[in-house]
Amino acid sequence: MIWLSEHIAFPPYEYTTDDGIIALGGDLSVPRLIHAYENGIFPWYSNDEPIVWYCPQKRMVLFPNELKISKSMQKIINKNTFIITQNKAFEKVIYNCKNIDRKDGFGTWITNDMEKAYIALHNRGVAKSIEIWQNNELVGGLYGVEINTIFCGESMFSKVSNASKLAFIHLVNNNNYTLIDCQVYTNHLASLGAREIDRALFLKLLKDKT
Repeated sequence: MIWLSEHIAFPPYEYTTDDGIIALGGDLSVPRLIHAYENGIFPWYSNDEPIVWYCPQKRMVLFPNELKISKSMQKIINKNTFIITQNKAFEKVIYNCKNIDRKDGFGTWITNDMEKAYIALHNRGVAKSIEIWQNNELVGGLYGVEINTIFCGESMFSKVSNASKLAFIHLVNNNNYTLIDCQVYTNHLASLGAREIDRALFLKLLKDKT
């Protein structure tokens, strides 16, 4: 396993483990994070671990023209029950993603350092958020990193049914992204049309847009 030094560069993809780990250590500085996402790499670790950098062999992605909106979801959209904003409450979105209770456990990986790092990316105009409001309360949303025309999704949350789905659909339909990087497989994302592709294809698509 390769440990990163103060140099930003990551090892070749051939060093990636079967679990998708490409390196350990380093830091979460803005330059390193941008370099990581430009090369299809993202951090994912817990508080009691060193920083773990991933580049999985299978990548969960959504091609915007493959977005699936169920009839029941379309009815919710048509009702206009929710107010949807973009980049209006980034810090609140990441706070909720970090702290909301989840059955799948995917919220626990957002450490305090991760939270600060992505807020710094947002302040640089690189990290983006979608917010879902109901009765002036933030009830759902998502955030991620924008690399040219590719959006690399990081996390989402819902306090009411379908709020995160609504945020995802809004993201896809109201931005000119050519690809949404969902990172790893979940049933939730698959139900919206996301699917796995090989890492080599994902990296090619990423390089074509950077």
